[in-house]
Amino acid sequence: MSLFNVYPLFDITPVTANDVYVYDDKGAEYLDLYGGHAVISIGHSHPAYVKNISEQVSKLGFYSNAIQNPLQVELADQLENISGCKDYQLFLCNSGAEANENALKLASFHTGKQKVIAFKNSFHGRTSAAVAATDNPKIVAPINAQQEVIFLEFEDLEGVKKALQNNDVCAIIIETIQGIGGLDEASTAFYKGLENLCQQYNIVLIADEIQCGFGRTGDFFAFQKHGITPHIISMAKGMGNGFPVGGILIHPSIEASYGLLGTTFGGNHLACAASLAVLKTIQKEQLMGNAQQIAEYFVEQAASIPQLKAVKGRGLMLGLEFSFPIADLRKNLIFKHHIFTGSAKNPNLLRILPPLTIQKQHIDVFFDALKKELS
Repeated sequence: MSLFNVYPLFDITPVTANDVYVYDDKGAEYLDLYGGHAVISIGHSHPAYVKNISEQVSKLGFYSNAIQNPLQVELADQLENISGCKDYQLFLCNSGAEANENALKLASFHTGKQKVIAFKNSFHGRTSAAVAATDNPKIVAPINAQQEVIFLEFEDLEGVKKALQNNDVCAIIIETIQGIGGLDEASTAFYKGLENLCQQYNIVLIADEIQCGFGRTGDFFAFQKHGITPHIISMAKGMGNGFPVGGILIHPSIEASYGLLGTTFGGNHLACAASLAVLKTIQKEQLMGNAQQIAEYFVEQAASIPQLKAVKGRGLMLGLEFSFPIADLRKNLIFKHHIFTGSAKNPNLLRILPPLTIQKQHIDVFFDALKKELS
C-alpha cells in the first residue's frame, strides 16, 4: 500500500532529536529553527516531557471522557495561572483544526446565527468550517464552501461594520499574528474595535492562538499585548510539544450543557501529561522571557543583512522578508547548512519558529549561514 501523496517531502529522515537539534538516519545534525510548524515549544525530547509521558503511559494511557480525569482539572488550573485568563472554561480536543471547529460551532450555538467573518491571508485549519474560514480556495472543497464566510482585508474595521448590518454573524475569527499568511499583525485599535463590535452585535470574538500562543511571542497569548478579552481562545501546536492536543478557552458568559461539544480522544491522559510538562517547563525555565530576549538579539543580527526588506512577527514567531522568492534559499539552508526554516503564503518570507529554548549561539549559526548564501 502506498501513502496518499499530498505532501511534498524533503529527502531527510529524522530518527532522533534533542532540544534544538534533529538527527537523521545518516547521523547528520540539523539545527531546528522551525519546530515542525511551531509545535516544538520546550525543545525536542525535554527530560521533564519524556518523564511525564512515560510515567503516565505506564499507569494509564487512555480512558473516555465519561469518567473523572483529574489531569484535565490540573491542566485547566495551570493554564489559568500561567495565562492569566481568569474564570475561562477549558474544552480539550486533538488539533488546531478541531479547536477552531469547536470554537465556531460553539459561537453559532451561543448566538443562534451562522455567518462568520474572517480575514484575508488567514489560516484556521483544513476541516469543515475551519477551512471555509481559511483564505485559500485551493484547499476548500465544495462541501466546505457551503459555510457562509465573509473575507475582509486585515485591519478593515469599516468593512467589518458594514458586514454586520444584517446582524447575522455569529463569530469573528482572527489570528492575532497571521502565521502562514505572512506574520502580519494589526493595530491595537483594530483589535479593540473588533471587541467593541462583537459586544454591540452579540458576536463571539475568537482569537486563534494556535500558532502564536503558549508563550511563543513572549506573552502567553499574542492578543494580550492589545488588552482585549476574546470570548473563545483556540490553542494547539506548542501546547503539547509534539503530542497531539488542542483546546479552546471559553469565556464564562458562554454556558455549557451536556452534549454541546464532545470528543473521544480529546483531553486524554497522555495529552494532559504532555501539556502539563510544557506549562511547567515554560514557567521553570522562564521561556517566555527567553523568547523576548532572543527575539531582540535576532532583530539586531538581522540588521547586518543588506538584502533584507523587513523583519516581521514578534517573539519567536519571526519572518525575514526579501525582495525575491526564498524557496531556493530555504533548500540551501537545509541541504548545505543543515538548518530547518519555514515558508509562508508570501513567497518572499522565510519563517523562523524555533523551540523556545533556543540560545544566541544558535541564532549566530543561522545568520552566518544566511550571509554565506546571500553573498
